[in-house]
Amino acid sequence: MVRKQPCTHRHVFVFCACIVIASVLVCGCSRFQVRSGIEEADALFSRGNYEASLRAYEQILATYPQAGDRALFEMGIIHAYPKNERKDYQKALDCFERLIRDYPGSTYRLEAERMILHITNVTLKDRRMEEQQALIESLRKEVNDRDDRLAGLAQKVEALERKVFLMEQGPADRILIEKKERRLTLFAKGRVLKSYRIALGGNPEGPKERQGDNKTPEGIYFIDARNRDSRYHLSLHISYPNERDRKRARELGVPPGGDIMIHGIKNGFSAVGDLHAAFDWTKGCIAVTDEEIEEIERLAPNGTIVEIRP
Repeated sequence: MVRKQPCTHRHVFVFCACIVIASVLVCGCSRFQVRSGIEEADALFSRGNYEASLRAYEQILATYPQAGDRALFEMGIIHAYPKNERKDYQKALDCFERLIRDYPGSTYRLEAERMILHITNVTLKDRRMEEQQALIESLRKEVNDRDDRLAGLAQKVEALERKVFLMEQGPADRILIEKKERRLTLFAKGRVLKSYRIALGGNPEGPKERQGDNKTPEGIYFIDARNRDSRYHLSLHISYPNERDRKRARELGVPPGGDIMIHGIKNGFSAVGDLHAAFDWTKGCIAVTDEEIEEIERLAPNGTIVEIRP
């Protein structure tokens, strides 16, 4: 029995040595794998592939918790990195706070605390900048709205001044309608007061000859009535047919027609505005916008001469 003790001691020694060697090999292998994983994550970060780099560090954190402080620190840096388009300061703070909580003795603790302070200051600065930018946008909008209101008031003042000027120069004593030019002009004592674009009858060439021909008359007439309850907003009646028109109709054996007006746009369609004059749409009348017929009605009393030229 005494002779077998040295052999037993040798076996124990060999077993312990194997355990130590295995531990060294495992630790060495583990350190190598951690270092390799960190190098891979760093390479991904250097190439700008921040999401892949984050996934690599998350894998290190899950597989090698002993290197978790390094992984958390690097993840916080990536989340806060200015060039990262998916930058997220809150996620960065979460990583640094977790590092401090779970690895209180880590060599990265002091840097993590500094990063928390830095991100907090940056966040406060960004929030102040956002508030200032929002205030600037609000003030800019207020200025633009005020400019729009001033521009609208200026237009109203200009329109009123134009009306006052026309009233001072008027009333009109003559209306000239030039069919070819699609133009109506008001005159007062030989001076032009104002001109308007017009639309004519759907068959504008030549003088009106008969009822229903959709032609606008040609000749000398006058305003003999007005209708403020017209189906075309407001209308001034022209004294068609004159004696010449009646004679031509008798020779043709047809009725001369009538109800020729200067009027606005058909009720319900006033929004068309100036576009109405893009084509001839009346049944022989002379059409202007609703605003224009109101102006003409104020300036042209009954008895005003109306000359209609080809």
